[in-house]
Amino acid sequence: MLIGLGLVMLVLLLLGFPMMVPLAVGALYMMFTGMTFFGPDQAVSWMISGVGSWVLAAVPMFIFAADILTKGHTANRLLDLVDAFTRHMRGGLPITTAASCALFGAVSGSTQATVVAMGGPMRPRLLAKGYPDSFALALIINASDIALLIPPSIGFIVYGVVMKTSIGDLFLAGILPGLLILLMFALYCYIGARIKGIEPEQPASWSERLTAFRKTILPLGFPVLVVGGIYGGYFSAVEASAVAVAYALLLEVVIYRQVRVRDLGPLALSTGMITAVVFILVAVGAAFSQALGTAGVPDQILGPAIEHIGDNQILALLLIAAAFFVGCMFVDPIVVILILVPIFKPLVQSAGLDPVHVGVIVTLQAAIGSATPPFGCDIFTAIAVFRRPYMDVIRGTPPFIAILLLATFILILFPQISLFLPSLGGQ
Repeated sequence: MLIGLGLVMLVLLLLGFPMMVPLAVGALYMMFTGMTFFGPDQAVSWMISGVGSWVLAAVPMFIFAADILTKGHTANRLLDLVDAFTRHMRGGLPITTAASCALFGAVSGSTQATVVAMGGPMRPRLLAKGYPDSFALALIINASDIALLIPPSIGFIVYGVVMKTSIGDLFLAGILPGLLILLMFALYCYIGARIKGIEPEQPASWSERLTAFRKTILPLGFPVLVVGGIYGGYFSAVEASAVAVAYALLLEVVIYRQVRVRDLGPLALSTGMITAVVFILVAVGAAFSQALGTAGVPDQILGPAIEHIGDNQILALLLIAAAFFVGCMFVDPIVVILILVPIFKPLVQSAGLDPVHVGVIVTLQAAIGSATPPFGCDIFTAIAVFRRPYMDVIRGTPPFIAILLLATFILILFPQISLFLPSLGGQ
């Protein structure tokens, strides 16, 4: 019956149905074939409980803040700051691109918003400097995925809700892994520039750097406000998301005046549509996960693995990483988190793994999947924004995927990288 369930869902995906349809049909398949027993009222109850967590209210808030910042001038200010400090280096322009994507991700929390905001100004500059378009596109979409690790992160919020783990701890845990990946990308860009013989630009003067820094002080307050406010005890994760919206409005509407009041209606409508899609996925995914649980699928799939792995944490993390990496290649990362986290929860508990560290590994695989063929969501964002064919967008991705997989192994072997900042926050 498990094979039949997989085939039904696969056929629906290949026919082009949105992901919520295969999930709903999959739950119905389990009910009608006798894999498990529940009625429509139980399915609706599961769906309501799936979106019933108050923490999920942070999702539309962070999306709205990201939309405001993308519409405004914050992205250019962050870009100018990084450029002033890196343009004189070998590979300075791609390093600027990667660092700017990480910074904007720390402000917006959205990979797709980062592709739009940073890709627009940086791609022409990379092409003018002599970098291949395939490299420029791959760099933009992969560096943008660092946004999933650096707070605020919607991926961490969804994982925290499903795993019942502290959102604040997850936010802190993603900072050092995100910076590690940024450093690895920068090293790759530096080596690539040396091999290609691309000369660095003239260094910026210290007055230019100081000016760029002054212009960016307020946008850089976003991650400090969110993480600092949560750990300072001033507000919860949900309240932090509301503060993020208020801060974005203050910057772009009042101070920079790049967003007009009449722009807020369309931005709110866009946020509402994206949030509706996310919440429908969360609701249907929760019902599907509950159906899997009542059918005993997790035990069928992972029972032998749990017995074999025992308390070997490295093997357990490798299995989790592999499952999420493959899943995120084909399905939206939020759906993969919703389905696989409950399945792997017994393995996490039996191996004695820290759920915060597991959250970093899982979210990193979601980041990799967002830019990995065949169905990475940021690939299709880049296709829409830059109007380039699918093959042109994915041609340069393999080196970056290799770097991200290497980062995964490093984080599995050295969990302290993820857990160091949360341990300080808990003191």
